[in-house]
Amino acid sequence: MHPEGCREFELICVIVNFGMGSKIIKHAKQHGVTGGTIFLGKGTIRNTLLAFLELNEVRREIVVMAAEKTTAREAMQQLNDKFRFDKANRGIVFSTGIVSVLGAEMLACDQPNESEGMGDAMHQAIMVIVDRGKAEEVIEAATEAGSRGGTIINARGSGIHETSTLFAMEIEPEKEIVLIISENHQTKAIAATIREKLHIDEPGNGIIFIQNVTQTFGLH
Repeated sequence: MHPEGCREFELICVIVNFGMGSKIIKHAKQHGVTGGTIFLGKGTIRNTLLAFLELNEVRREIVVMAAEKTTAREAMQQLNDKFRFDKANRGIVFSTGIVSVLGAEMLACDQPNESEGMGDAMHQAIMVIVDRGKAEEVIEAATEAGSRGGTIINARGSGIHETSTLFAMEIEPEKEIVLIISENHQTKAIAATIREKLHIDEPGNGIIFIQNVTQTFGLH
């Protein structure tokens, strides 16, 4: 547990046009957010002319960052002031509560935040961010602890000590995100096994976010 006890954390998600993700992370770092992970998405626009020109499928970048609640709220406000998400077609930013964080020294929280708690959640989402090529190891560790599987998403990361420079250009290391939905009584064992097998507590080896899931369909 963090020496000051588990503080409240939030996961910030920003959805922007392709190429904007690095700018979002850079600005967020100036306001206390330690880093983030970017993965690709695809947006859809309902417009007959754009569809005719085959321009209706728009590539997006989804930026995921975590910070203490007060820092997250301030960073989100600063991001909005800079990138004006309050105007149409500029992007979307939202945040969700995090139950616990593993693997980030500045955010570490081994126990669920009391303010979040389990509530009525029967399931939890375990999000694991690791270097490319490590996702299968995460799945294997999770399966060993009782997980039925997970989903792997390709991404790229930008943390304080992770970005190298080549010819004055930032080179962001490629990442993989593993998303696992577990029954809440299995979460602790699954997260602990991933943490041990992937050496998550060692700097740069990864980070685990755990969030409550309020409703599910299709889990068998």
